[in-house]
Amino acid sequence: MSGAPVLEIFVPFWGDPALLRACIDSVKAQDDPAWVLTVVDDCYPDESVAAHFAAETDPRITYLRNERNLGITGNYERCRELATGDLMMFLGCDDLLRPGFVAQVKDLHREFPRAATLQVGVDVIDEHGAPIDPLTDKVKRAIMPRVGSRAELGGEQLAQSLLRGDWLYWPSLVFRTEALRAYRFREGLPIIQDLALVIDMTAAGETLALDRAVGFAYRRHTASASSSSLLHGSRFADERRYYRDAADQMSALGWRRAARTARLRWTSRLHAVTLVPSALRSRDRAGLRTLWAHAAER
Repeated sequence: MSGAPVLEIFVPFWGDPALLRACIDSVKAQDDPAWVLTVVDDCYPDESVAAHFAAETDPRITYLRNERNLGITGNYERCRELATGDLMMFLGCDDLLRPGFVAQVKDLHREFPRAATLQVGVDVIDEHGAPIDPLTDKVKRAIMPRVGSRAELGGEQLAQSLLRGDWLYWPSLVFRTEALRAYRFREGLPIIQDLALVIDMTAAGETLALDRAVGFAYRRHTASASSSSLLHGSRFADERRYYRDAADQMSALGWRRAARTARLRWTSRLHAVTLVPSALRSRDRAGLRTLWAHAAER
């Protein structure tokens, strides 16, 4: 490997053990072998997970189980504290790496060594592994910055773009570990904490390198934490609170366009509107009130 960076892959685990095994298999199938993987089990109640990793023979793979359940943010923090290499990521326990992912992100890092965050192209699969293209992902593609095959983004341009609509795919992001150590996840934002972290990094002067070539498969299914929180309002309450804070943060930097974008939060409002038919079909009156309030509130 001759001095080339080794990608540290952390898998904060709470979910379907079968999908976790598929995720790990996708890492083991990488063209570039310069990776290490640590599964951090947040006390998932299934003994088969520990048994599976007890039989694992690949020395690059480590399994850890938390002494107590830390929750989403706490487990991310533990993964961050465990990182010691040059590059690290928080791989979703149900997502898949395409075989060239490790080589792709290392090449992107070589081209943009200053970038704190690396985002490669993503395709989307369902719980069965079949390709899908939901409205959410169509919108992400539409609002992603128009760049060539690769670009380094930062400053108000990046902040405004992400506050207009979060086109990132959190589990696919790779971070320069040294840069990430300077930032903490915000408490009380379990669903939108990824956007908050990247905005905080951008506000501090960090940059993001974007490669539009696909290297990652992101799984969407109704059992995800982000999906289950929608009609019950927790996600939207977090979003309203966060966007108010972000508008103040952008104003303090003198980034007026980004501040205005945060106040408008139009894609967040439209997202709520698209869920109204689901609330009507389920006769969820409380959910319907939440959605309309989120869409209308300034």
